[in-house]
Amino acid sequence: MTQVNIRQLFEDKQARLELSRVAGEDGADRFIDSAGLNTSNRGLVGHLNLIHPNWVQVLSETELDYLHDLSADQRENAFQRIEECGTTCLIVAGINEIPAELIAFANRSHIPLFSSPKPSVQLMWLIRHYLAKELAEFTTRHGVFLDVLGVGVMITGESAVGKSELGLELITRGSGLVADDIVELHHIAPDTLEGRCPELLRDFLEVRGLGVLNIRTMFGETSVRRKKSLKLIVNLHRPAGGDISQIERLPLNSTHQEILGVNISTVNIPVVAGRNLAVLVEAAARNFVLHQRGINSMDEFIARHDQMLLDD
Repeated sequence: MTQVNIRQLFEDKQARLELSRVAGEDGADRFIDSAGLNTSNRGLVGHLNLIHPNWVQVLSETELDYLHDLSADQRENAFQRIEECGTTCLIVAGINEIPAELIAFANRSHIPLFSSPKPSVQLMWLIRHYLAKELAEFTTRHGVFLDVLGVGVMITGESAVGKSELGLELITRGSGLVADDIVELHHIAPDTLEGRCPELLRDFLEVRGLGVLNIRTMFGETSVRRKKSLKLIVNLHRPAGGDISQIERLPLNSTHQEILGVNISTVNIPVVAGRNLAVLVEAAARNFVLHQRGINSMDEFIARHDQMLLDD
């Protein structure tokens, strides 16, 4: 389960959204957690809604006019509904003057009240994007995650198969390191997993015989990435007895690996002496891009073969 408290949201987005604290500062430890989000019918962020309340309620001029036009009793009932539904914070958008009644309510209910000069729609879009990423379901995998020719590639395989050495060679050829050893995979969209590196391991790559290397320091800023969408898994394996002659040369069906409900294309590469694995990984990345464009070399080869048989 992941969570974001309101103090964190304010600190992370204060500059971008020009947020200012107005009232209810003692409620800054209120939080939104992924478990509660997934089990309720509440919205993540939106304009003030008293029927299907949002975790983060945004009030523009329209919502403030609505509250102003209510009778005193109706307005108090609306405030009570906001408090009872577990609202984590209120944000007044695009308004310079905030009603004193709203400020007093935020203080007595301990609900943080912020203001922003940004238009409400723009503010909600930015907060929704931020919360969706921070609250995304995630898991971890063992491997080396790189940006290879613009494709997010995770190299997996048993211990000591050569993942880190291959990662180092790819970096020298222009690839960017995202994470070594532990890869955090966050489910940020229905069909998208975003790979990140734990803060402790960021920029580091461990290579047997050399120890821990700081890739950013050795190769420069362009040799590392903070995050990348996972598109391809390259699994390294040692064939039995080191004999690759028994491995299928022309796999007719593409393989996938399911992670957090997302199917990720997978390529299995046997590791034997003399094979240039870096070239093979780059070729796999290029081939993946072609598949995304609807170009399948295997299908083209089979079609050409079938046509030649028909011509004969």
